[in-house]
Amino acid sequence: MKKHSARVAPLSACNSPVLTLTRVEGNSCICNHCETGKVGTRLPFGTAAVRATSNSWILGGAELEDHHPASPALAETHNEVNGPSSQWFWKQSIAQMKKCSWGIVVILCVCSSWSGSTQLAKSTLSRFDAPLTLTWFSTNWNFLFFPIYYVGYIIKSDEKQSPKQKYQECCRFFGDSGLTLKAFFTKAAPFGVLWTLTNYLYLHAIKKINTTDVSALFCCNKAFVFLLSWIVLRDKFMGVRIVAAIFAIAGIVMMTYADGFHSHSVIGIALVVGSASMSALYKVLFKLLLGSASFGEAALFLSVLGMFNVLLVTCIPIILYFTKVEYWSSFEKIPWCLLCGFSVLQLTFNILVNFGIAITYPTLISCGIVLSVPVNAVVDHYTSEIVFNSVRVIAIVIIGLGFFLLLLPEDWDVYIIKLLTRLKVQKKEESDGNVTTGTALQIRSCTTRPSFAH
Repeated sequence: MKKHSARVAPLSACNSPVLTLTRVEGNSCICNHCETGKVGTRLPFGTAAVRATSNSWILGGAELEDHHPASPALAETHNEVNGPSSQWFWKQSIAQMKKCSWGIVVILCVCSSWSGSTQLAKSTLSRFDAPLTLTWFSTNWNFLFFPIYYVGYIIKSDEKQSPKQKYQECCRFFGDSGLTLKAFFTKAAPFGVLWTLTNYLYLHAIKKINTTDVSALFCCNKAFVFLLSWIVLRDKFMGVRIVAAIFAIAGIVMMTYADGFHSHSVIGIALVVGSASMSALYKVLFKLLLGSASFGEAALFLSVLGMFNVLLVTCIPIILYFTKVEYWSSFEKIPWCLLCGFSVLQLTFNILVNFGIAITYPTLISCGIVLSVPVNAVVDHYTSEIVFNSVRVIAIVIIGLGFFLLLLPEDWDVYIIKLLTRLKVQKKEESDGNVTTGTALQIRSCTTRPSFAH
């Protein structure tokens, strides 16, 4: 049995509009020191970056540098002690710079894939009015998760396992018996339903309102994750995240007010909020019921969701077709290029969100999601008749601010206090140094002053 901590894993995120997995444990490629072989982040809030290792090495190196050995023997000893710490420091600095550089690339890829899939969904639905069929079609591509992971495993890993061996190893995630029929219906099917609802409500909302409002409102899902994790998982209470949740709710109300509470826009906003709520419920339930997963287990789980989609969801688009709810005259008129383009971008986005933390920080991945809002705004400005009045702009800014507040680590206030204390100590030392210097100058001037006494 896996032990479940009372925390929501981070980034899992969000998939198809943003359903990612929660905390993923396993490979130690993220950090070699501390618990960081964990592929996860504190999901609801944006993800917790990996912890820094102890500073004792760095402080030790600094102390040694301040000491100047007086003899060759001491100098040799100094170099032997200081050398490893200096090399370790530079290796860590290079590693951090590399992760930040990869982070910039991942941010751009996440932003472009997320905003691109949203815009393609808008174009597709204008010619193919079948949001549930589009959801079903794109979810079928989840089958590719495990094969893509296995190819990456073969390239990176020194220990080679056959696909069957790797599959059996990852199946342990579902229990000692593996992926049985019972495990499929109890551990995978509920999340398949939530996945489908999240995507369907998101796509249906795109039919009602513009993509800028949809992408901005969906960012509220992190606030919903925090509220659910605080209530259900007994996650740590943080005042700043309560403020972020209030910002998210205020942004939703202002977004509704921006269009004058028209029924069309109210329905669209309600659909997006419902999609964000389903995404949050997906993440919290994953953490509560399944706990954590390695990269391979996460890939297999997402592929199993694709299997669920084919076996149990296929009948729904068929029923909607014959009842003329989602009907198209002929298969030749289906915009296959748009459908495939949307599915590819969505698959790319899900891969980056779930597995991008292997090469960069989860917080940077979350930034890529929120940056898609201004990208969609620019596209909507030139392609639609959206009106960016002051209320809509303020609502988007408030939601974005709440999103970034949720990215703060749990102990952010401790870092602020330490920083302020350090600045205060440095200022005091500088003032004491100035006073000492001034006193020394006064004494020197008194001793050098000529005497006129007779």
